[in-house]
Amino acid sequence: MNLRRKIIFTLTVIVFIALFILHTVWLSGAFKTITNSFSGSIIPIEGLAGVEDIDIDPDTGIAFLASDDRWAKMLHSQNIKGALYTLDLTDSIPVPRNVTNNFPQEDFHPHGISFHQSPDGRKMLFVVNHRSRENTIERFEYRNDSLIHRESISDPLIISPNDVVGVGERAFYFTNDHSEKMSKLRSIKDLLMIGTGNVGYYDGKQVTITSVRDIRYANGINVSLDGKDIYLAATSDRKIFVYHRDIRSGTLMFANEIQTGTGVDNIDVDPEGNLWVGCHPQLLKFLAHAKDESALSPSEIIKLSPLENGMFSQVTVYMNDGSEISASSVGAVYGNILVIGPVFQRRILIGLMVGN
Repeated sequence: MNLRRKIIFTLTVIVFIALFILHTVWLSGAFKTITNSFSGSIIPIEGLAGVEDIDIDPDTGIAFLASDDRWAKMLHSQNIKGALYTLDLTDSIPVPRNVTNNFPQEDFHPHGISFHQSPDGRKMLFVVNHRSRENTIERFEYRNDSLIHRESISDPLIISPNDVVGVGERAFYFTNDHSEKMSKLRSIKDLLMIGTGNVGYYDGKQVTITSVRDIRYANGINVSLDGKDIYLAATSDRKIFVYHRDIRSGTLMFANEIQTGTGVDNIDVDPEGNLWVGCHPQLLKFLAHAKDESALSPSEIIKLSPLENGMFSQVTVYMNDGSEISASSVGAVYGNILVIGPVFQRRILIGLMVGN
């Protein structure tokens, strides 16, 4: 190769790398404008660590909160037992109540959760649990204001579970944000934006991986009110994928995708079928926030309303530069009440909305 060709080749490689980096930074939301906005009033509740996911019983207004002190483990090597809380949103001043005080499993680190009510009225709560040696899905029954642990479900295919959605008394879908355990190779794939996330399905007897694979950070998951569609948040792509669901077999078929322009996390479905999504509008700041408690990470809650053509309209209901709450992962609604939880911080917000 002569000198001229070497120069052209080198410049081509440099341009390719520069474009790749620029595209990655753009996807992270680094250039997104953050403007503090919310139509309503905010009530902070302090002391609950890492309420990464929230689900609400629409009939009673009881909110279920998954709490785990991730900073204690990641930054200080402290293995503090997590907990599930309830919050009665019909109270004038809601007070969190720990409903897993009697849960015998000390190695309890809840992540994604899902409330499901069966046709006969039984109320179940599915919970992703990151144990030290394995990941499990815990199944609880909620009865007489108490959580009763029914079973722990483990399987080699539950590799890196992030979220879960119940679709039956013992049936559920779950997301693996990665299809492999933590390693240097996995980190390189993340850097190169190679998606390895997938969606698994447990039919009450066995776990299988669905056709939904190679997702760039498969995160929140939920189901439509009629049970016919599954919604999946792909954080790194800033998209929500919609899949038609065969209720009998559990198989999923791609329907469409929603370009959100923000780092989508957990998905809440309200009684009207709207999707409320906790988001990380600037993902690089989220990564810095994970390693430094003083670093702020912007928060955003979007509302996606279904249209007749199968698509969704999108509005930002809440946005903050991180000074009020950082790294919002969930926004769950009950009437005009919006409950916002973060991945790491030791607080939640209760928003009283006007005009939503």
